[in-house]
Amino acid sequence: MTQVEQSSVAKVSPKDVFIHLLAIITLYTSAVSFLVLLFQVVNIFFPDPVSEGGYYALSSAYGSMRLSLASLVVMFPLYCVTTRFLNTSYKIEPEKRNLRIRKWLVYFTLFVAALVIAGDLVTLVYNLLQGEFAIRFFLKVIAVFAVAGSIFWYYFLDLKDQREERATKALVVGVIGFVVLCIVGGFFMVGSPKEERMRKADEMRIGNLQYIQNEVVNYWQNKGVLPQNLEALRDDLRGVSIPQDPETGNAYTFEAKGPESFALCATFSLPSFENTVGSKVAAPVRVSYFGAESWKHEGGNQCFTRIIDKEFFKPLAK
Repeated sequence: MTQVEQSSVAKVSPKDVFIHLLAIITLYTSAVSFLVLLFQVVNIFFPDPVSEGGYYALSSAYGSMRLSLASLVVMFPLYCVTTRFLNTSYKIEPEKRNLRIRKWLVYFTLFVAALVIAGDLVTLVYNLLQGEFAIRFFLKVIAVFAVAGSIFWYYFLDLKDQREERATKALVVGVIGFVVLCIVGGFFMVGSPKEERMRKADEMRIGNLQYIQNEVVNYWQNKGVLPQNLEALRDDLRGVSIPQDPETGNAYTFEAKGPESFALCATFSLPSFENTVGSKVAAPVRVSYFGAESWKHEGGNQCFTRIIDKEFFKPLAK
Protein backbone atom coordinates (compact mmCIF):
# COMPACT_ATOMS: atom_id res chain seq x y z
CA MET A 1 0.00 0.00 0.00
CA THR A 2 1.45 3.39 -1.02
CA GLN A 3 1.72 6.41 1.25
CA VAL A 4 -1.17 8.10 -0.60
CA GLU A 5 -3.41 5.04 -0.14
CA GLN A 6 -2.52 4.83 3.52
CA SER A 7 -3.54 8.46 4.04
CA SER A 8 -6.94 7.74 2.43
CA VAL A 9 -7.74 4.96 4.88
CA ALA A 10 -9.12 6.16 8.20
CA LYS A 11 -8.29 4.37 11.39
CA VAL A 12 -11.05 2.28 12.94
CA SER A 13 -12.13 3.57 16.33
CA PRO A 14 -14.36 1.81 18.90
CA LYS A 15 -17.06 4.29 17.98
CA ASP A 16 -16.89 3.24 14.32
CA VAL A 17 -17.18 -0.42 15.26
CA PHE A 18 -20.18 0.26 17.49
CA ILE A 19 -22.07 2.39 14.95
CA HIS A 20 -21.48 0.04 12.01
CA LEU A 21 -22.43 -3.07 14.01
CA LEU A 22 -25.53 -1.32 15.33
CA ALA A 23 -26.57 -0.34 11.81
CA ILE A 24 -26.15 -3.83 10.38
CA ILE A 25 -27.85 -5.60 13.32
CA THR A 26 -30.83 -3.25 13.26
CA LEU A 27 -31.03 -3.75 9.49
CA TYR A 28 -31.20 -7.53 9.77
CA THR A 29 -33.69 -7.39 12.65
CA SER A 30 -35.91 -4.91 10.82
CA ALA A 31 -35.83 -6.94 7.59
CA VAL A 32 -36.72 -10.22 9.34
CA SER A 33 -39.45 -8.57 11.44
CA PHE A 34 -40.92 -6.90 8.35
CA LEU A 35 -41.03 -10.20 6.47
CA VAL A 36 -42.65 -11.95 9.44
CA LEU A 37 -45.28 -9.20 9.54
CA LEU A 38 -46.00 -9.55 5.82
CA PHE A 39 -46.08 -13.35 6.03
CA GLN A 40 -48.62 -13.32 8.86
CA VAL A 41 -50.82 -10.81 7.01
CA VAL A 42 -50.80 -13.17 4.03
CA ASN A 43 -51.59 -16.14 6.31
CA ILE A 44 -54.56 -14.30 7.80
CA PHE A 45 -56.08 -13.01 4.57
CA PHE A 46 -55.32 -16.17 2.59
CA PRO A 47 -55.69 -19.07 5.07
CA ASP A 48 -54.72 -22.53 3.92
CA PRO A 49 -56.94 -25.15 5.62
CA VAL A 50 -54.76 -28.04 4.47
CA SER A 51 -51.48 -26.62 5.73
CA GLU A 52 -49.87 -27.79 8.96
CA GLY A 53 -51.84 -26.40 11.88
CA GLY A 54 -54.86 -25.73 9.68
CA TYR A 55 -57.61 -24.03 11.65
CA TYR A 56 -55.53 -23.32 14.76
CA ALA A 57 -52.60 -21.90 12.77
CA LEU A 58 -54.48 -18.61 12.51
CA SER A 59 -54.43 -18.20 16.29
CA SER A 60 -50.62 -17.93 16.32
CA ALA A 61 -50.50 -15.44 13.43
CA TYR A 62 -51.59 -12.52 15.59
CA GLY A 63 -49.01 -13.32 18.25
CA SER A 64 -46.26 -13.31 15.61
CA MET A 65 -47.58 -10.02 14.25
CA ARG A 66 -47.36 -8.38 17.67
CA LEU A 67 -43.76 -9.51 18.14
CA SER A 68 -42.75 -8.31 14.68
CA LEU A 69 -44.51 -4.98 15.22
CA ALA A 70 -42.74 -4.49 18.54
CA SER A 71 -39.38 -5.21 16.86
CA LEU A 72 -40.09 -2.87 13.96
CA VAL A 73 -41.24 0.00 16.19
CA VAL A 74 -37.92 -0.13 18.05
CA MET A 75 -35.38 -1.40 15.52
CA PHE A 76 -36.42 0.30 12.27
CA PRO A 77 -36.24 3.90 13.59
CA LEU A 78 -32.93 3.02 15.23
CA TYR A 79 -31.63 1.74 11.89
CA CYS A 80 -32.78 4.91 10.11
CA VAL A 81 -31.11 7.17 12.68
CA THR A 82 -27.88 5.15 12.65
CA THR A 83 -27.71 5.07 8.84
CA ARG A 84 -28.34 8.80 8.63
CA PHE A 85 -25.55 9.38 11.15
CA LEU A 86 -23.15 7.25 9.09
CA ASN A 87 -24.04 8.98 5.80
CA THR A 88 -23.46 12.36 7.43
CA SER A 89 -20.10 11.24 8.75
CA TYR A 90 -19.13 10.00 5.25
CA LYS A 91 -19.80 13.44 3.81
CA ILE A 92 -17.68 15.10 6.49
CA GLU A 93 -14.91 12.48 6.34
CA PRO A 94 -15.05 10.70 2.93
CA GLU A 95 -12.11 8.48 3.92
CA LYS A 96 -14.42 6.64 6.34
CA ARG A 97 -16.00 4.93 3.36
CA ASN A 98 -12.82 2.88 3.19
CA LEU A 99 -13.07 1.57 6.73
CA ARG A 100 -12.44 -2.17 6.74
CA ILE A 101 -15.32 -2.91 9.09
CA ARG A 102 -17.69 -1.05 6.81
CA LYS A 103 -16.58 -2.96 3.73
CA TRP A 104 -16.67 -6.31 5.52
CA LEU A 105 -20.19 -5.73 6.84
CA VAL A 106 -21.49 -4.37 3.53
CA TYR A 107 -20.01 -7.28 1.56
CA PHE A 108 -21.46 -9.72 4.07
CA THR A 109 -24.87 -8.05 3.70
CA LEU A 110 -24.60 -8.33 -0.08
CA PHE A 111 -23.65 -11.99 0.29
CA VAL A 112 -26.65 -12.74 2.53
CA ALA A 113 -29.04 -10.78 0.30
CA ALA A 114 -27.78 -12.57 -2.81
CA LEU A 115 -28.22 -15.97 -1.15
CA VAL A 116 -31.76 -15.06 -0.06
CA ILE A 117 -32.68 -13.91 -3.57
CA ALA A 118 -31.18 -17.05 -5.14
CA GLY A 119 -32.92 -19.29 -2.62
CA ASP A 120 -36.17 -17.44 -3.22
CA LEU A 121 -35.95 -18.04 -6.95
CA VAL A 122 -35.06 -21.72 -6.45
CA THR A 123 -38.08 -22.12 -4.17
CA LEU A 124 -40.30 -20.40 -6.74
CA VAL A 125 -39.17 -22.65 -9.59
CA TYR A 126 -39.40 -25.79 -7.42
CA ASN A 127 -42.95 -25.04 -6.32
CA LEU A 128 -43.98 -24.22 -9.86
CA LEU A 129 -42.67 -27.63 -10.96
CA GLN A 130 -44.61 -29.17 -8.07
CA GLY A 131 -47.79 -27.56 -9.36
CA GLU A 132 -48.05 -25.00 -6.55
CA PHE A 133 -50.00 -21.94 -7.68
CA ALA A 134 -51.38 -20.70 -4.37
CA ILE A 135 -51.58 -16.93 -4.17
CA ARG A 136 -50.23 -16.93 -0.61
CA PHE A 137 -47.04 -18.60 -1.81
CA PHE A 138 -46.48 -16.06 -4.58
CA LEU A 139 -47.13 -13.13 -2.24
CA LYS A 140 -44.51 -14.44 0.18
CA VAL A 141 -42.01 -14.96 -2.63
CA ILE A 142 -42.60 -11.40 -3.84
CA ALA A 143 -42.16 -10.07 -0.31
CA VAL A 144 -38.83 -11.86 0.19
CA PHE A 145 -37.57 -10.82 -3.25
CA ALA A 146 -38.58 -7.18 -2.71
CA VAL A 147 -36.98 -6.90 0.74
CA ALA A 148 -33.75 -8.72 -0.16
CA GLY A 149 -33.55 -7.02 -3.55
CA SER A 150 -33.95 -3.54 -2.06
CA ILE A 151 -31.20 -4.21 0.49
CA PHE A 152 -28.88 -5.64 -2.17
CA TRP A 153 -29.44 -2.79 -4.61
CA TYR A 154 -28.99 -0.06 -1.99
CA TYR A 155 -25.77 -1.43 -0.50
CA PHE A 156 -24.31 -2.46 -3.85
CA LEU A 157 -24.55 1.10 -5.16
CA ASP A 158 -23.42 2.43 -1.80
CA LEU A 159 -20.32 0.25 -1.88
CA LYS A 160 -19.48 1.41 -5.41
CA ASP A 161 -20.39 4.98 -4.48
CA GLN A 162 -22.65 5.11 -7.53
CA ARG A 163 -25.81 6.27 -5.84
CA GLU A 164 -27.71 9.16 -7.36
CA GLU A 165 -28.92 11.50 -4.65
CA ARG A 166 -32.47 11.83 -6.00
CA ALA A 167 -32.91 8.13 -6.74
CA THR A 168 -31.52 7.15 -3.36
CA LYS A 169 -33.72 9.65 -1.55
CA ALA A 170 -36.78 8.41 -3.43
CA LEU A 171 -35.95 4.80 -2.51
CA VAL A 172 -35.41 5.65 1.15
CA VAL A 173 -38.60 7.71 1.40
CA GLY A 174 -40.57 5.00 -0.39
CA VAL A 175 -39.26 2.21 1.85
CA ILE A 176 -39.81 4.19 5.05
CA GLY A 177 -43.31 5.17 3.94
CA PHE A 178 -44.25 1.60 3.07
CA VAL A 179 -42.86 0.20 6.34
CA VAL A 180 -44.72 2.85 8.36
CA LEU A 181 -47.91 2.09 6.43
CA CYS A 182 -47.54 -1.63 7.19
CA ILE A 183 -46.87 -0.91 10.87
CA VAL A 184 -50.00 1.25 11.15
CA GLY A 185 -52.05 -1.38 9.31
CA GLY A 186 -50.64 -4.08 11.56
CA PHE A 187 -51.71 -2.20 14.67
CA PHE A 188 -55.24 -1.90 13.28
CA MET A 189 -55.31 -5.64 12.56
CA VAL A 190 -54.09 -6.83 15.95
CA GLY A 191 -56.34 -4.38 17.81
CA SER A 192 -55.73 -2.16 20.81
CA PRO A 193 -54.07 -3.48 23.99
CA LYS A 194 -57.40 -3.06 25.81
CA GLU A 195 -59.24 -5.15 23.22
CA GLU A 196 -56.52 -7.81 23.29
CA ARG A 197 -56.82 -8.04 27.08
CA MET A 198 -60.56 -8.55 26.70
CA ARG A 199 -59.92 -11.26 24.10
CA LYS A 200 -57.53 -13.06 26.42
CA ALA A 201 -60.07 -12.89 29.25
CA ASP A 202 -62.70 -14.41 26.94
CA GLU A 203 -60.28 -17.18 25.96
CA MET A 204 -59.70 -17.92 29.64
CA ARG A 205 -63.47 -18.13 30.13
CA ILE A 206 -63.72 -20.64 27.27
CA GLY A 207 -60.86 -22.63 28.76
CA ASN A 208 -62.57 -22.64 32.16
CA LEU A 209 -65.86 -23.79 30.63
CA GLN A 210 -64.04 -26.58 28.79
CA TYR A 211 -62.47 -27.70 32.07
CA ILE A 212 -65.83 -27.63 33.88
CA GLN A 213 -67.48 -29.46 31.00
CA ASN A 214 -64.92 -32.24 31.19
CA GLU A 215 -65.44 -32.58 34.93
CA VAL A 216 -69.21 -32.71 34.49
CA VAL A 217 -68.83 -35.54 31.96
CA ASN A 218 -66.39 -37.31 34.27
CA TYR A 219 -68.84 -36.94 37.19
CA TRP A 220 -71.68 -38.36 35.08
CA GLN A 221 -69.57 -41.31 33.91
CA ASN A 222 -68.59 -42.24 37.44
CA LYS A 223 -71.89 -41.60 39.28
CA GLY A 224 -74.50 -42.04 36.58
CA VAL A 225 -76.15 -38.67 37.24
CA LEU A 226 -75.33 -35.04 36.59
CA PRO A 227 -74.14 -32.90 39.53
CA GLN A 228 -76.71 -30.67 41.20
CA ASN A 229 -74.33 -27.71 41.11
CA LEU A 230 -70.70 -26.90 40.36
CA GLU A 231 -69.65 -27.28 43.99
CA ALA A 232 -70.44 -31.00 43.70
CA LEU A 233 -67.52 -31.27 41.26
CA ARG A 234 -64.97 -30.11 43.81
CA ASP A 235 -62.58 -32.91 44.76
CA ASP A 236 -59.59 -32.10 46.95
CA LEU A 237 -58.18 -35.60 46.51
CA ARG A 238 -57.88 -35.22 42.73
CA GLY A 239 -57.13 -31.52 42.96
CA VAL A 240 -60.33 -30.50 41.19
CA SER A 241 -61.34 -26.92 41.96
CA ILE A 242 -63.98 -24.81 40.25
CA PRO A 243 -62.55 -21.88 38.25
CA GLN A 244 -64.20 -18.49 38.37
CA ASP A 245 -64.46 -15.57 35.97
CA PRO A 246 -60.91 -14.15 35.53
CA GLU A 247 -62.05 -10.51 35.71
CA THR A 248 -65.08 -10.38 37.98
CA GLY A 249 -64.41 -13.43 40.13
CA ASN A 250 -68.05 -14.48 39.72
CA ALA A 251 -68.99 -18.16 39.48
CA TYR A 252 -70.00 -19.66 36.16
CA THR A 253 -73.59 -20.87 35.79
CA PHE A 254 -74.47 -24.56 35.55
CA GLU A 255 -77.94 -25.96 34.91
CA ALA A 256 -78.97 -29.61 34.45
CA LYS A 257 -81.63 -29.78 31.75
CA GLY A 258 -82.18 -33.54 31.68
CA PRO A 259 -80.57 -36.87 32.59
CA GLU A 260 -77.79 -36.35 30.03
CA SER A 261 -78.05 -32.67 29.08
CA PHE A 262 -76.79 -29.52 30.79
CA ALA A 263 -75.93 -25.89 30.11
CA LEU A 264 -72.88 -23.81 31.03
CA CYS A 265 -73.09 -20.01 31.00
CA ALA A 266 -70.56 -17.18 31.17
CA THR A 267 -70.46 -13.45 30.48
CA PHE A 268 -68.13 -12.53 27.61
CA SER A 269 -66.59 -9.15 26.85
CA LEU A 270 -66.58 -9.43 23.05
CA PRO A 271 -68.01 -11.67 20.32
CA SER A 272 -65.78 -14.53 19.23
CA PHE A 273 -63.99 -14.38 15.90
CA GLU A 274 -65.36 -16.41 13.04
CA ASN A 275 -63.10 -18.69 11.01
CA THR A 276 -63.23 -16.47 7.94
CA VAL A 277 -60.69 -14.57 5.87
CA GLY A 278 -58.96 -11.96 7.98
CA SER A 279 -60.34 -13.24 11.28
CA LYS A 280 -59.10 -15.01 14.38
CA VAL A 281 -60.19 -18.39 15.63
CA ALA A 282 -63.08 -18.74 18.02
CA ALA A 283 -61.50 -20.86 20.72
CA PRO A 284 -58.16 -21.14 22.53
CA VAL A 285 -55.51 -23.64 21.52
CA ARG A 286 -56.57 -26.26 24.05
CA VAL A 287 -58.94 -28.78 22.49
CA SER A 288 -61.48 -30.62 24.59
CA TYR A 289 -64.22 -33.14 23.83
CA PHE A 290 -66.00 -30.58 21.69
CA GLY A 291 -64.44 -28.66 18.84
CA ALA A 292 -63.85 -24.94 18.51
CA GLU A 293 -67.08 -24.46 16.57
CA SER A 294 -69.16 -25.28 19.67
CA TRP A 295 -67.69 -22.34 21.62
CA LYS A 296 -68.61 -19.47 19.32
CA HIS A 297 -70.35 -16.71 21.22
CA GLU A 298 -71.60 -13.15 21.20
CA GLY A 299 -70.78 -10.52 23.78
CA GLY A 300 -72.62 -10.59 27.11
CA ASN A 301 -74.12 -13.57 28.90
CA GLN A 302 -74.01 -16.70 26.74
CA CYS A 303 -75.02 -20.29 27.47
CA PHE A 304 -73.76 -23.50 25.85
CA THR A 305 -76.06 -26.51 25.92
CA ARG A 306 -74.41 -29.94 25.89
CA ILE A 307 -75.88 -33.42 25.45
CA ILE A 308 -73.78 -36.37 26.62
CA ASP A 309 -73.63 -39.19 24.09
CA LYS A 310 -73.90 -42.42 26.11
CA GLU A 311 -72.52 -44.43 23.21
CA PHE A 312 -69.36 -42.35 23.13
CA PHE A 313 -68.91 -41.59 26.83
CA LYS A 314 -69.47 -45.02 28.38
CA PRO A 315 -70.91 -44.82 31.93
CA LEU A 316 -68.58 -46.33 34.53
CA ALA A 317 -71.17 -46.44 37.31
CA LYS A 318 -73.07 -49.71 37.79
